[in-house]
Amino acid sequence: MTTGQSQFEPKPGQTDYTNVRRAPTVNCVVKFGDKILIVKRSSTMRFYPGKWNGISGFLEDGKSIEDKAREEVREETGITDGEIVSLRRGESFEFEEPMYDKQWIVNPVLVEVKTDRVKIDWEAQEYRWIHPKEVSQFDTVPNFDRVVGMFFDVSKL
Repeated sequence: MTTGQSQFEPKPGQTDYTNVRRAPTVNCVVKFGDKILIVKRSSTMRFYPGKWNGISGFLEDGKSIEDKAREEVREETGITDGEIVSLRRGESFEFEEPMYDKQWIVNPVLVEVKTDRVKIDWEAQEYRWIHPKEVSQFDTVPNFDRVVGMFFDVSKL
């Protein structure tokens, strides 16, 4: 582990995907009004520190994609289940990441919420509400533009 990186401590029932080659994830595009939430990953994160992303996490504990999306949004933003209006899954995809010797299995989810009040946790150092078409202006994790593009036609915005 590199100095300064946060150590993942699995909860009971969770799998630690740190050193596993194929890693299933959920990547949530949180939408309020006509904007989406992006977070800048903490510099202590093991994967993609300092990159912008949606709300994401490993699918490591047997929960459904929808339940995991709710959990990640709650933990990383403070937005409660009662403030979630709807969830919609996108099409899952896989991609190779040579930098981490990983094959990411990405499960996109659009999470529409009724609040823009956010309280980020330790996984992020900053957040912004942006128009979906602005994603390309940020240094994002690989394929986050693809995730956003599943839910918004950014070429027409």
